[in-house]
Amino acid sequence: MLTKIKIEPNIRNLVFIIFASLFLTQHSLYAKSKYSLRKYSHVKKFYATITPLAIEVSKKHHLPPAALLAIAGLESGYGQGYVAQITGNILSLGAFKSDPELPALYLPYSKSKQKILFDPGEIKKLPKSDLSYKLRAKSLKKDYRPRKYAASYENLELLKYNKQLRIKAYNNCLNDFATKWISINSNTKSFKETRIWLNTLIEKKQYDVLLEYKINEAFIHHIGGKPKSFNYRKSWPKKVKYIMDRAGLVPLVNDMIKNDMNFNQAWSKE
Repeated sequence: MLTKIKIEPNIRNLVFIIFASLFLTQHSLYAKSKYSLRKYSHVKKFYATITPLAIEVSKKHHLPPAALLAIAGLESGYGQGYVAQITGNILSLGAFKSDPELPALYLPYSKSKQKILFDPGEIKKLPKSDLSYKLRAKSLKKDYRPRKYAASYENLELLKYNKQLRIKAYNNCLNDFATKWISINSNTKSFKETRIWLNTLIEKKQYDVLLEYKINEAFIHHIGGKPKSFNYRKSWPKKVKYIMDRAGLVPLVNDMIKNDMNFNQAWSKE
């Protein structure tokens, strides 16, 4: 015969508090890990700079902003890749015939920093034993430095220290992608078809449709992961979506556009 165990009110309250605490702790851990890329300062710094630019380009030229941000993060290494740092080309856009492109560069690799260096001031601080020089092939990427320096070996560190010029280069790169690449006049079938698809979406449902997760995801698959596309590798869409998810880029732009939050408010929201 089962005997009912009477639990005193104060014990019941204690049990409730313990279970509630466990639930909140697990929920908190999930919230922190949900957008795991947000814990990195260089990721936050990169997106703090380009998110307002990407949103404006998105509104003006009708591109899904979260996908655009994710692609920029992947292609530039969150602005840390040496080509992106020198040229401001955060989308790794190839140069057209009339565009200046980054030439072949004789640059050192630092063993201690585990990266290619291009800043003379940084290079001078390191011992020669730490540096391994190598001729880097022409990148074939458009150089967004000012005309005076674009396609030259001079002032490679210019955008690193000049925030105004860096933002201008980023903005020009994003606009080129929106107007020259994802264009009805593009010779690349996937780009042309993507622009037609986007235009049709806007006509039917207006701009807010570009803020939906499924549209950003579809855009990524429209332009990549297949031959004669932005990136033919099948793994490319997965990598872009990983960044979009782990940096919480869809909720980020929605909070900034729909809820009128600034970047820091939206980035800090879990």
